[in-house]
Amino acid sequence: MKKPLVIFGSGDIAQLAHYYFCTDSDYEVIAFTVDADYIKESSFCGLPVVAFEEVTQHYPPENNDFFVALSYSKLNAVRKEKFLAAKEKGYKLVSFISSHATLLNNRQIGENCFIFEDNTIQPFVRIGNNVTLWSGNHIGHHSVIKDHTFLASHVVVSGGVEIGEQCFVGVNATLRDHIKIGDRCVVGAGALLLGDAEPEGVYMGTATERSKIPSKRLRGI
Repeated sequence: MKKPLVIFGSGDIAQLAHYYFCTDSDYEVIAFTVDADYIKESSFCGLPVVAFEEVTQHYPPENNDFFVALSYSKLNAVRKEKFLAAKEKGYKLVSFISSHATLLNNRQIGENCFIFEDNTIQPFVRIGNNVTLWSGNHIGHHSVIKDHTFLASHVVVSGGVEIGEQCFVGVNATLRDHIKIGDRCVVGAGALLLGDAEPEGVYMGTATERSKIPSKRLRGI
């Protein structure tokens, strides 16, 4: 028997969570929930959508587990708010960990984490609550990722790195070993960090500019 699961959300992330939990977990998604003001349809992915304000009446926490499927909106603050609200209602927050991820850290992973395929998590890594690791990241040994943080795809976190709470790290960013990323930092796509990052910092990679030479003048392409 699979365990019943309620998902908070009705957007792309919730649809992905539904797919992953249904195809690669011991849970059966039975319903979705969002704040009453955001209900647009009575069903999503063929399942009922109920108001979060009334979710315990329909799906009591004694019988159902919970997952908050939201993105990094407002630097993860919205996902954090709903994570805490669901806990306040008495729900057990579960994590999705892909069977196609490589975990070597004795599953030191908190609640409501969303860990996609092809992540490599090396020994002695600690991952906090409500953390999203999109596909294809490398999390080096002895690193720490604190609560409510979001890593996009193909991020390289070298050994001994500490990433604070409510951070966002973009696609293909690289963090060198033994540095600290302060709380609520944004590390943009393709950025290279070689030293500590102060809290609430924004670190952007350099975008590739268009060449002055048009493509029709290139030979062999």
